[in-house]
Formats: sequence, structure tokens, C-alpha cells
Amino acid sequence: MINLIGKRLLIIDDDLSVRQSFAFQLRDAGFIVLEQPAPAQALAELHTSELPDLVLLDLQVNHSQGMQVLQDLHSQFPLLGVIVASNVGTINEAVQALRLGAKDYLIKPIADVNTVVASVSRVLNQRELERVNLRYHDQLRVANTELQDNLAELERDHIAGRRVQKRMMPTGLSTPDGYKVQHQILPSLYLSGDFIDYGLLADRYLVFYLADVSGHGASSAFITIWLKFVVSRMVREEGLFSQPENFDNDPNRMLQQINIELQDTKLGHHLTFFVGVIDTHTLQMRYLVAGHLPLPLLKTNEGVSYLEGKGKPVGIFKNVDWTVHKLQLPESFSLICFSDGILETFANVTLQEKEKILRQTIESSDGTLDSISETLAIRDQERPDDIAVLTVTRGLS
Repeated sequence: MINLIGKRLLIIDDDLSVRQSFAFQLRDAGFIVLEQPAPAQALAELHTSELPDLVLLDLQVNHSQGMQVLQDLHSQFPLLGVIVASNVGTINEAVQALRLGAKDYLIKPIADVNTVVASVSRVLNQRELERVNLRYHDQLRVANTELQDNLAELERDHIAGRRVQKRMMPTGLSTPDGYKVQHQILPSLYLSGDFIDYGLLADRYLVFYLADVSGHGASSAFITIWLKFVVSRMVREEGLFSQPENFDNDPNRMLQQINIELQDTKLGHHLTFFVGVIDTHTLQMRYLVAGHLPLPLLKTNEGVSYLEGKGKPVGIFKNVDWTVHKLQLPESFSLICFSDGILETFANVTLQEKEKILRQTIESSDGTLDSISETLAIRDQERPDDIAVLTVTRGLS
């Protein structure tokens, strides 16, 4: 309920005794009451002075011209509340008055003047609620406009951010020894928390990794940019994966350094990783798994199987050592790595069933990125999570 004390009322009634009776009772209730017997004069004054909070209009004013006055009030001052009083009291008149904008209809003679006070109070409260609601809708309209503008700007920023991410990633790699590396990232949003990088170092070591940052959106995408910087710095300044004697341990050294620096950033994100390095001269591979699912699949002439391995995610635990696994690759193979978003494309089945479906899908493909993407139809699916695919192949026609 609003405070009605001091609210301004205008009574338009050419019956002096009725007007004075209403005015006395309303003033006694705390209202400021203005009186006007002539409707034309009242309308003129409303155009040149502060509008009252409510008008009390006699429908028989000026030889029963009150209905026309009501129509004029509603058309000229649509936000002004009007209560009408009539000694006719027919349903047709009441309906007509309400259609013309009256907020209440009182029947004269009014034996209890408190009825007028109650009507005035009820209509003023209703009008205040309408004003609050109107302000709310105006604020909501402004907020929605701002939200649409902000979303458009955010979309533009995300598109720009996605372009930055794409520019940071490699564009594919082929080596003279017949190795070929390709990748595809399908973000669920404009920005992706999945990141892939690879390169041939010292003209011998084919290094690749797939990282999946916890969370989604801009903060996760920022971590991918940071990750690119950290790994590039280690390769450039610390000779990562560039010396034969470091072949066995550099995958672990890489993740240990990322683990330390990620915790120092205090950004609240962690990463899952698959890191691999292949000696292209000997077909020896070293790899490690850091909380990453699904495990990579190796397709050879003998079939398709998951690699072995497990390890803690990066960025949660201190002083972690990851197990570096050894694998002798055949002359012809396809190594396929996915981010965990691929598992979300298989609905309503267990993890073991999802892994089985994924392995069977790889078996029915030829092991190339195009064949895998087409077989899984991941380009055409709605994605609840980012999907990243990395393929390393050799000897495939």
C-alpha cells in the first residue's frame, strides 16, 4: 500500500453541497482536494497546471455532459485516473463509463461518504501499481536493449577470439617420411576450451598434444592462448623435444612445467592432456595421459585398439610425475585422438558402451580425418561440448 497522505484530488461537480461534502470527507482523510464546478474550466486548467493524482467526476455535471467530459479526460490525459459518480445507476451507463476509462463507478446518493474515501484509496493504489509496472517495463525494455547490444558485442568479440584461436593452431603437417598430421575443432560456443598443437622439431621429432580446458567460454579460451605461449617458450628457450637424450622424459617435463605455472596463475582451471612424440627415424613413440578421456585409438592392419595409460589432470595437484609410455609403431598406422566432447554425442549409454561405439566407428573408417568426421557425422551434430579430433597417420593411401 502506498502513502496516500498529500495526494491531490480534483472534484468536478456542479452541485455545491455534494462537492463540499466529498471535499470535507477527503480532506479529513489527508488528501489535498481541488474543486471545480465547470468541466470546461477544469479541462483548461489541467492543461496549464500540475495534474492531480485523481479526478472525481459527476456524470450529471453541466446538464449530463459528464460522459463527454470523461471521454475528453481519457483522450487528453490517458494516465490520469478518474472515478465517476452518477445518480442514474444503470448497467449500460456503468459499462459505458468503464469503457471510456473510468476506474470506478459510484451510485448517488452516497449514504456513507467513507465509500468515496475507500474508492479513491483503491484507485490510487491501483494507479501506483500501474506506474510501478510501467517503470519496470521501461527498465526491462532498456535492459533488454542493452543486453541485445552486449550480446552482439560479445558475439563479435567471440568471433574475433575464435579467429585468434584458429590463427594460433597449426594448419596441418606433412613430413618427407610420410607422416601426416591433421586436426579439427568444433566448438560448442564461439570460443573453444579444446586446443591442439603439433610440429616437427629438429627435423626428427614429431610432437603433438591435445588439451581440454575445464569449463567453457572466454576464460577457458584464454587458457588455450596461455598454453600456446608456455609450450612455445619451452621449445624456443629450453630446447623441449629437440635432443635425443630428452626423448624419453620431455613429455613429463613439459606437463610438470605447465602444472606449476598454471597453479601460479590462480585462474581456477585445470586441463586434461594427451601428449605424444614420435621419432620419425625409428617409429618409436613416447606418450603420456593426464586425465584424458577417451584414450587415443591406434588403427593398424591388425585392427583398432585403445592406447593404455592414465594420470592426473594438470593444474590441480602439486609435484606430479606422469608415466611416459613407450610404443613401437608399425610402418603404416593411424593414431586418432579425441577430446571428451565426442563421448557426449553418444546419448543414454554407459562409458564402456560409448568407447565401444567409438572404436567400431574408427574400424569402419579408413583412419583419415575426413573419413572419421564423415563416419561420426560430427560436423552436422549439435554439440553440448567442444569436440576436438587429432589424427597422426603414416603409410595410408
